[in-house]
Amino acid sequence: MNFNYPKNEKLKSKITIGLLFSEGKSVSKYPLRLVYHSGNLGDKQLLKVGVSVSKKYFKKAVDRNYFKRVLRETYRLNQHLLKDQLHQPYALMFFYQSKDRLSFEEINTKTIQLIEKFLAQINAVSKEEQK
Repeated sequence: MNFNYPKNEKLKSKITIGLLFSEGKSVSKYPLRLVYHSGNLGDKQLLKVGVSVSKKYFKKAVDRNYFKRVLRETYRLNQHLLKDQLHQPYALMFFYQSKDRLSFEEINTKTIQLIEKFLAQINAVSKEEQK
């Protein structure tokens, strides 16, 4: 398995981020939320992923940066769950939405549960479209 998180998988396009917030759908697993949008990402990447931690919950940049690093790391370790089952390009954004300071292990298990919930949701939608 390849556990890297290369630069070309990082979500940086303002247009794509705008699409996420205007047309995207979301899945939640406390304290994480995943907003996603399917469609053409411009290049031949299957996934574009970003992370965000609100200033509302963590006033200090040090704390926000820590949780962003943890979110990126949990995605990097569990990205194979997504890449094995996706057949079209997706833009994803992970949000940490709580004042609670969970440990790395807790965030990692929540990330896995969130990814499984996301895959179940897109599989249900694709089965509906096939009918």
